[in-house]
Order: sequence, then C-alpha cells, then structure tokens
Amino acid sequence: MRSTIRTRFIAAGGVAAVLTLAAVTPALAGPTAATPRSAAAAQTPQGDPRSTTNRVADFYGAYIDAVWDNEDAGSAAVTKALRGFYLSDAARKKVAAYEAREHADGILFAQNVPVKWAVTYTGSGTGHSTALVTLTWNDGKNPEISKIKVQSDLATRKITDLAPVD
Repeated sequence: MRSTIRTRFIAAGGVAAVLTLAAVTPALAGPTAATPRSAAAAQTPQGDPRSTTNRVADFYGAYIDAVWDNEDAGSAAVTKALRGFYLSDAARKKVAAYEAREHADGILFAQNVPVKWAVTYTGSGTGHSTALVTLTWNDGKNPEISKIKVQSDLATRKITDLAPVD
C-alpha cells in the first residue's frame, strides 16, 4: 500500500513538472516574426534518422535553405556537401548530367527556388523506398507546384534516383 501511494505521488509530481514546462516553454520562446503564435504552436518538426522519407525531407529542407540563401558565401559549399552526404554516386552523376544538359538545378529541376516543400512517403519494395516531393513556387490563391519522385536505398538511406513527375 505504501509503495502504491509513493508511486502515485512521484507520478503526480512528474506530470505537474511536465505540464509546467509545457506551459512555460512557448512563452519563453516567444512568437516568431514570420509565424503567428497560433501557427507556431501547432507546428512540431520531428524526424527519425532511420527513416528514408525523413532523410529526403531533411535533405530537401536543408538544400532549399542553402539555395535560398545563395548570397551567403558558404551556400555553394553547403549544397555540395549535402549532395555528397545524401545522394549516392549514381544519383550525383545523374544530377550533374541533367544540370549540364538543362542548365538548371538537378535537385529542384528548376532555375529558381521554391517557397515551400513537402515530402510524402509513397511506398517501398525491392530494397528501396519512394517519396514524392512537392515543391510550391509561389504564394497566393493558385500557387504553381511541381513534383519530384525520389527513390532511396533502404540499406544505406542514400537517395539513389530523382525524377520530375509530369
């Protein structure tokens, strides 16, 4: 009986601490200039390094950030390093061939930079996972979007193929 009361007391204290922290943390962080408080509170970025879909999302998020900030002196080095880390050798060669032929970015399949991106898992089989990357190119009532099919190796988690979806 005594251990049950002690366990409940400890659990109640833990719950109280978590609730207090949850209430205080957003107030300490404050709202961002670009995101209203209600939208910021609703977004909870998360990831899993074992997930190929998360890795595709991580890659596109970091890559788009680096390309967007192209005036930063380190931007080109960052994009090269990201390609080296996330893409297989074969995928890097395919991207380079596309860029030489089309004079456009072989990751985004465009000459400009999207304002938003999303990654959706679409399936897996024969040692690979596929994801669909949706790029949004402008804000407004009728935004222009494009889609890219991305294949990743389940063993290495490297991106092995990228192809625009018509």
